[in-house]
Amino acid sequence: MHTSISEILKEKTLKPSRRSLPCLAQSHDECLTEEEAEASTYEAGRTDESFLIHKPATRANLEARPSGLLFRDGKKRIDYILVYKKSSPLVEKRVTFERNLRAEGLMLEKEPSLTNTDIMFVKIHVPWDTLCKYAEQMNIRMPFRKKSYFTDWKSKTMGSRFHLRCRQIKSWLPRNPMKLDKEALPDLEETDCYTAPFSRARMHHFTINNRHTFFSNSTRSRIVHHVLQRTKYEDGKSKMGINRLLGNGTYEAAFPPHEGGYKSRHPIKTHGAQNHRHLLYERWARWGMWYKYQPLDLIRRYFGEKIGLYFAWLGWYTGMLIPAALVGLLVFLYGFLTMDTSQVSKEICEANTTIMCPMCEENCNTWKLSDSCVYAKVTHLFDNGGTVFFAIFMAIWATVFLEFWKRRRAELTYDWDLIDWEEEEENLRPQFEAKYSRVERVNPISGKPEPFQPFTDKLSRLMVSVSGIFFMMSLVLTAVFAVVVFRLIAMEKFASFDWEFVKKNWQFATSGTGVCINFMIIMSLNVVEHPRTESEWENSFALKMFLFQFVNLNSSTFYIAFFLGRFAGRPGKYNKLFNRWRLEECHPSGCLIDLCLQMGVIMVLKQIWNNFMELGYPYGPSNYSLSLSRSLALPQWDIDWNLQPMNAHGLVDEYLEMVLQFGFTTIFVAAFPLAPLLALLNNIIEIRLDAYKFVTQWRRPMPARATDIGIWYGILEGIGVLAVITNAFVIAITSDYIPRFVYVFRYGPWGGHVPCLRGYMNSSLSVFDMGERLNVSEESRYCRYRDYRASPWSPVPYDFTLQFWHVLAARLAFIIVFEHLVFGIKSFIAYLIPDMPKSLCDRMRREKYLMQEMMYEAELEHLQKERKKNGRRYHHEWP
Repeated sequence: MHTSISEILKEKTLKPSRRSLPCLAQSHDECLTEEEAEASTYEAGRTDESFLIHKPATRANLEARPSGLLFRDGKKRIDYILVYKKSSPLVEKRVTFERNLRAEGLMLEKEPSLTNTDIMFVKIHVPWDTLCKYAEQMNIRMPFRKKSYFTDWKSKTMGSRFHLRCRQIKSWLPRNPMKLDKEALPDLEETDCYTAPFSRARMHHFTINNRHTFFSNSTRSRIVHHVLQRTKYEDGKSKMGINRLLGNGTYEAAFPPHEGGYKSRHPIKTHGAQNHRHLLYERWARWGMWYKYQPLDLIRRYFGEKIGLYFAWLGWYTGMLIPAALVGLLVFLYGFLTMDTSQVSKEICEANTTIMCPMCEENCNTWKLSDSCVYAKVTHLFDNGGTVFFAIFMAIWATVFLEFWKRRRAELTYDWDLIDWEEEEENLRPQFEAKYSRVERVNPISGKPEPFQPFTDKLSRLMVSVSGIFFMMSLVLTAVFAVVVFRLIAMEKFASFDWEFVKKNWQFATSGTGVCINFMIIMSLNVVEHPRTESEWENSFALKMFLFQFVNLNSSTFYIAFFLGRFAGRPGKYNKLFNRWRLEECHPSGCLIDLCLQMGVIMVLKQIWNNFMELGYPYGPSNYSLSLSRSLALPQWDIDWNLQPMNAHGLVDEYLEMVLQFGFTTIFVAAFPLAPLLALLNNIIEIRLDAYKFVTQWRRPMPARATDIGIWYGILEGIGVLAVITNAFVIAITSDYIPRFVYVFRYGPWGGHVPCLRGYMNSSLSVFDMGERLNVSEESRYCRYRDYRASPWSPVPYDFTLQFWHVLAARLAFIIVFEHLVFGIKSFIAYLIPDMPKSLCDRMRREKYLMQEMMYEAELEHLQKERKKNGRRYHHEWP
């Protein structure tokens, strides 16, 4: 027996949710004004007035009348702007295109620019009937009935007194300064509604309070963009779309206009926001809001779900960096506090009589181990007992971050009405339709014919794409090889330098100059560089860009971590590159400091450079254009034309920067525990910098929809797996953790009964006889070098000792144990955390049931009204 919807509406509301598009009420007069405006210029079918629900307005709506964004008659709103040059010779294509736009139901009006006599603006307005037609074609979900809620069993058992007492206690507590004041965002106070794909045949189901606000600004812009992408400008299947016209110079730009200025003469607290853009600037994009939570619902409403999800993910990633940064800072402080008491550092600093072998073949002398005292202490900052713990922590952190992001994404897709959107609403790319329209096949899901790309064509394009990626990667590896050669040459020059300071600190000089050269190569190579649907195209492009950028950024880091000093040989038998340059050795205290220096310098410089290029570089011309616009009191479309266009790759560059940072933060975090802290500080700036850029410096992008962050989630999961493997190898091979562990429990002074590193430095250095080769005295004929080899007077000189094999076996065992342990913990955590909260699952199932009931009763009510109007008898049952 079905429960009546009237009974459901009587149930007590305890847990409201926020979802879907707004159901905002406006005055009846505004609806009539819109109808009269359209009636004077557009002859088409009319909508039944009974579909409109007239309610008195309780407050002014920011979307109702966008001041300045109207046609000359002051009534029809501007939904999109096209820009062209009068001097352009492609007049015929433009005229044909605009004529076809009018045939599709759009209304156009032209107006010259006030700052450039050669520029002409084409203002586009979408009438009500055209909006309804394309909303139905695009399966846009619209509100049809106010939500009703039910009382869950937990609330019933706790009782209302308990909730009242909790609210009373909560009111006494200080307000969270990170949360935005709801009173400052009055436009987000909307009525929750159930939504369904729009249908003109069932228009009586939908809650149409007002034609001005039923379709939001972002929805209207999406509909215009859809029409622009599929309108022909010449005869022929491939002669269509605004993108081609922008490419061949017929139009200079195409964009939805901003809703107005982002600044006001009056304070927002006393006079309120003049539009959504102003509200976003005051409560989100200003630098003074850096510690506040982001108004994601308002971002989504203004810029669309795709950009809203990007900022939601960026905010979630930044918040999750806080515990990682705190733990990394504690590990670093532990290394700093124990730096002077470290047994290894003390032995190196006190080794005044330990003579080390020369660092180059010519013009280099022996040196004392104590000369590298500072280098050894700095190494201990990042290579200490907390390294293994922090590596395991970050591997688990990456899993928790991704699993909880899936839950957060599920909540957002529900609140923003994106459940099952991709299957319902995403359309084929116009370029794909035009190119493969001759070959069609039936879509197994929809049962409709659609363009089809043959396998041979797909394979040939894939081969060309893969070849291009491999070429770019080979270019990167060539650059890395050049940096390696530079380091070998610089090592010899700095080790035999006349300036004593440089000669004494040749390790820092070599690593520092090598890192700077490598950074310049990375930034130089960064500027070097047809799927079925829009998301597939973006995912394909994003994967190619990530592979190239990842190899470009991390190839030198992998060299330092796993190859530096591994194949150097030994004194008397050094391996040389091209039989000329001796391969670089690790410092007696290990190679980890080189890896740490590489990561620190590149991470800091790259983030500073990216922030400057994102805002500092375009800020100058944009600021000049804005000041000029204000002085001339230009219309909004002229102001927007002077702004910077959004990146041609959309959000790919924004995601790419953050995903590369995530990789740099997790893959080699065992060598650089300060990486999460640097990433956190950068992201706090990045959020407000991107917000400021989107709101003030860029033209308004086309509001697009998306259900997730696309292929980037799979890339993040791959980075998480790679991070476990690389950190295991960094601890086992690059760090000195395993050699020290073996020494303590096998070769230490007490045989492992009392952990002690006394004598470790002497145990890790081998002896070389320089007497015969250099003809030196008996006292200085022996020098030391880092390796586990037999002495020159042993039966098998310079052969690997038993300690070498023990260390090697311990390294391999550690890698296996570490990887299996961490992967097991990651899998267990992923199993424990469901992708969707149970409360959300219950709410979705409940709403699905209520939606069926509502559709039934709405149809019954409509038929009863029709029968009553026609004078027929009606009954309270399905006819």
